[in-house]
Parts: sequence; C-alpha cells; structure tokens
Amino acid sequence: MLQITKHTLSLYKNLFKQTAIYGLATVLPRMLSFLLVRIHTDNLVTADYGQVTILLAFMIFFNVTLSYGMETAFFRFYNSEDNKKDVIETSTISIFWTSIGFLFLSLFFRNTLSSWINVEVEYVTYAIWILVLDALVIIPFSKLRAEQRPIVYAVIKIGNVVINMALNLFFLLYLPQIAQNNPDTFLATLYFENFQIGYIFMANLIASLVTFVVLSPNYLHVKWHFDFQLWKKMMYYGFPILIAGIAFAVNEHLDKIILGYLLPEDIAESSVGAYSACYKLGLFMVLYATAFRLGIEPFFFSHASSENAKQTYANITKYFVIFGSLILLGVIVFADLLKYFLLPNKEYWGAMKVVPLIILANFFLGIYNNLSVWYKLTDKTKIGAYISIVGAILTLLLNFFLIPYFDKNGHNGYMGSAIATIVAYGSMMIISYILGNKYYPVPYDMKKIGGYLGISILFSVLSFYFFRENYFVGIPLIILFTYFIYYNEKETLNKIIKRKA
Repeated sequence: MLQITKHTLSLYKNLFKQTAIYGLATVLPRMLSFLLVRIHTDNLVTADYGQVTILLAFMIFFNVTLSYGMETAFFRFYNSEDNKKDVIETSTISIFWTSIGFLFLSLFFRNTLSSWINVEVEYVTYAIWILVLDALVIIPFSKLRAEQRPIVYAVIKIGNVVINMALNLFFLLYLPQIAQNNPDTFLATLYFENFQIGYIFMANLIASLVTFVVLSPNYLHVKWHFDFQLWKKMMYYGFPILIAGIAFAVNEHLDKIILGYLLPEDIAESSVGAYSACYKLGLFMVLYATAFRLGIEPFFFSHASSENAKQTYANITKYFVIFGSLILLGVIVFADLLKYFLLPNKEYWGAMKVVPLIILANFFLGIYNNLSVWYKLTDKTKIGAYISIVGAILTLLLNFFLIPYFDKNGHNGYMGSAIATIVAYGSMMIISYILGNKYYPVPYDMKKIGGYLGISILFSVLSFYFFRENYFVGIPLIILFTYFIYYNEKETLNKIIKRKA
C-alpha cells in the first residue's frame, strides 16, 4: 500500500491552495457569467439567444487561433529556460504583432466576415476588438500564474466579469426603463430599440478594454528583445497545441453552428438557444475541471523531475475523479431544482434532457486533461493534437448523422449534439490513457478510478432517467456514494486530519 509522506502531503497542500485561489478566479467569474445567461435568457427569446450563441461560437475559433498554443509554450519554456525574461519578452512580442495584424486584416474584411456568418457587421466589429484585446492579455495573465501571483490574477479576472455583468444589467434592464421614464436625459440617448444583441457585445468589449488597460504596464516594461531561436522552439512546441485547441473548439462549440445549419429554418435558432442555455447547466463540472487544470498545469511542469512525480500524478488524478464523480451525481440529482434558479424561463426547458450527458462529457474532458500530462512533459504535443483531431472528426461526423436522425424520428435534434459530445470526449480520454501507458506510464489506480466513475454514472442514470425529481431516491444515492468514498479513502483522510491537528 502506498505510504503518503509528509513531503507528499505538503505538495498536495500547496497544490490545493493554488487550485483554491485559481478556482476562485475561475468559479466566481463563471458563476457571474452564468448570471449573464440568466439575464440574457430572461430578456431574449430563444431565437435571439441562438444568434448570440452562434456568434460566440465563431469567436471561440478565432480566440484559439490568436493564442496559437503560446500560453502552454510559455509555461513549458518558463520552467525549462534559464533566462525567463527572454521567454516573457519573446512570447509577448509574438502575441502583440500577430494580434495587431489580425486587427487590421479582419477590420478590412469585416463585411465579408459578416456575410459569411450571417451576422450584422456592427456585431462583427465588436467581436474583432474583443478578440484582439483578449489576445493581448494572454501572456500578462500567464506571467501572473508563472510567478505564483494567484490573488492578483483572481482580482483582475473577477473584475472583468463584474464589469461585464454590471454593463449587461445596465444596458438590458435599466437603460430601457430610463429611456421610457426620462426620455430627455443624456442616458436615454444611449438607448436603441431592438439592440439587445449589440448591447451584449458592447458590454463585453468595454470589460475587455478595462482588463487590457490594467495589464498594459506589462507592455511598458518589455524591452522588445526578440529571441528568434527561442521563438522557433516555442512555436514548434505550441503549434500542435493550436491544432488541439481548434479541435477542442470543434468539440465544444461547432455543434451549435451545425445545429443551426442542419435543422429546419423555422426552429433552428430557437433550438440552438434552448440547447445552449441548458448546456450551461454543465457549468459546475466545467468550473471544477477548469479550476483544477489552472492549478495543476504549472504544478505538473515544476515537479516533473521530482522523485515520485508519476505516483503524485496518479494520486492527483484519482482524487480528481473522486470529487468529480460526487459533483456529477450531485448536480444531476438536483438539476431540475437548479433550473428554477439558473434558467427560470420555461421556454428553454425543453432541452433539459441533455444536461446529464453534457455534465458527463465535461467530466470526461476534465479526466482527459489530467491524463494528457504525459504528452506535455515528454514534448509529444503532436500526439495530443492527433487525439484532439480524432475527437473533432467524431464530433463532426456524429453531429451530421445524429442531428437529422433525431429530428426525423420526432426527437429534438440537439440530443444528437449531446451524444456526439460525450462520445468525442470519452474517446479522447480512453485514447490518451492507452497512449500514455506506452510513452509515459503512470501507475493510476484504475480499479478505484473505474469504480468511482462507474457507480457515479449508474446512480446518475437512475436518478435522472428513472426517478427524475424523486429526491427520496436521489438524496439517499448521494449519501450512499459519499459513504462509499469515505469507506475506501478513510485511511488517507484520517492521515490528513491528524496532520492538521
């Protein structure tokens, strides 16, 4: 049996402390962002929300392209290179000039882009500026993480979303009232009827601009020394990350675009709106997995040369699955209660049936991110890209096949999108585990990991699809699963409790 040393416990304590702070920086902004979903769905019909979703989906692809794997490359070389300043300056200069180039080109071709994605050119212009401003803060944010300044990171991230939410509240709720009750005031001149979509992107643009201004001193301190040889190595390392990022964007967002394209025109946008809103109920798993990844990625690189690195990675993955399995079951059991608080507009409830599938799919993605440490540490990021491409191909093929199939057979087409998502992420998780065993074998406790995951899925299926909203069944299942975890992990838990005492 594995003996957990004081050194290992200290590593875990440091890891979870970092994860907690990054988690706050991730969870709170995303919780606030979910309140935006509440504001948007309360004020927009499903068809209008579908338009917002489709435009945001296109923005994700450009966002990934503008970062081109430089964030992950930054961490890799920041920890491996002696001259960290060169890494900071080279990556900053690279992102700066590619962002400026994108700005001029996209503004020049914005009319073409507008007609291509069938969105008004004004909204496209807002999106271009948002993308550029967000790209320009990639390295400043990465630098904060690398220098272990999570509190500053958290404050800026949270501030961005607070500003965005406050402006959404103002534009969508208060400005129409001001225009109606006080039409002669200056604020009333800011109101335009039927401009809700524009206000959403305008609020995002202002928030991104404030964030850039706060982090702009990073550019003032750069001496603009560009190490071309280092940049080539970073690009070589980061390019597969770019491919993987595009593939991930396909997996996570292309389904909304395809859904709008394949469904009949009279229901396409409303179906996309309902599906996207219920998709957001997977927020809790996304928050957990993202917070964990933000804390774990620098940890993995900084402890790669440690004596028991592989065993540490195995333990971390096991506990990720344990807590994630509990979150999976808890959220699915109470999903129909959560919708009253997070998505009260009944117009969107028709897509609730996809919620368990989306939550499980995001859990598979989180497990995949933990397993993917092997190709990042062994500089085999190309394989990571190949795995992501497999997931993207599955997403494309299954969406094109399943959406019409479900729609033709009297079901909602978005069930096909949900199934495609879970198959794609599940396949990526399994492939990464198999290849990881070959190139960087980690002694994962597959018996326990599989047990926790399997029981959690079984209980979730029983609760949602057989005893939906029957909390006399759901709550005991949560209690039983929690006891099962304690029974199997009590030795480790007792050691941690005694050490704290």
